[in-house]
Amino acid sequence: MTDSIIKKFDMTGKTAIVTGAAGLLGRQFSLALAQAGANVVLADLSGDLAAESADELKEMGFRTNSVEVDVTDPDSTKAMVGQALVAYGSVDVLVNSAALDPKFDSASLPTQDANEFESYPLQSWQQAMDVNLTGIFLASQAAVIPMLQQGQGVIVNIASTYGLVGPDQRIYERPDGTRQFKPVYYSVTKAGVLGFTRYLAAYYAGKNIRVNALTPGGVYNDHDAIFNAQYSTRAILGRMANLDEMNAAMLFLCSDASSYMTGSNLVVDGGWTAW
Repeated sequence: MTDSIIKKFDMTGKTAIVTGAAGLLGRQFSLALAQAGANVVLADLSGDLAAESADELKEMGFRTNSVEVDVTDPDSTKAMVGQALVAYGSVDVLVNSAALDPKFDSASLPTQDANEFESYPLQSWQQAMDVNLTGIFLASQAAVIPMLQQGQGVIVNIASTYGLVGPDQRIYERPDGTRQFKPVYYSVTKAGVLGFTRYLAAYYAGKNIRVNALTPGGVYNDHDAIFNAQYSTRAILGRMANLDEMNAAMLFLCSDASSYMTGSNLVVDGGWTAW
């Protein structure tokens, strides 16, 4: 008799590492995994914020730990995996959520540069490549060692609709004609995440290590009314995602509910890329 569908989503006894765990989606992913029963290691460049998030989950009765990690540093990613092994004895899931992502919410909008392609700084481009691509390379490279020893593991890479289609730069234009742009690195690195996902899934054929990507659409986080309206007209569902609307898809990819999926990309974008 097969397991019940609810049991397939059960993460009890599994250990999951979430990079970028202090970020907008990283915090949500950590909570969802903890609610499903997993031991969760919250990893972030800000050790203080990671610890704060882990403590909040502990107060709710969940098994969590935190670690400061620089995903661009191989020694740091190896130490992250080592701490997870010491704390819980296994590394079953890695969620690569750490990334540079220029925000356009109310708090971040005033700090955004125009990001014109013609004058985009090489240093900023290289930094984004280091974090958004080299970061998932190094974190995955460290995590697969115990996964191979265990004979199983799951990696979920967080991509973006802008890795599938070009940004609609019109939604970043203000009524007064002021223009800002989603920078070039974001589309390029998120497209690279999808290529990396397919490569790694194929590389570990026969090893019981599954690698998939989750592609979220825009998530509402106190965006101003102008941006929210301009974004929403591009989505078939007519709105931005709520903060928790990526959690079920992420849990699906991390759990046995997706046991016959690897090398795939799950798009949760309110229909943005469907037209």
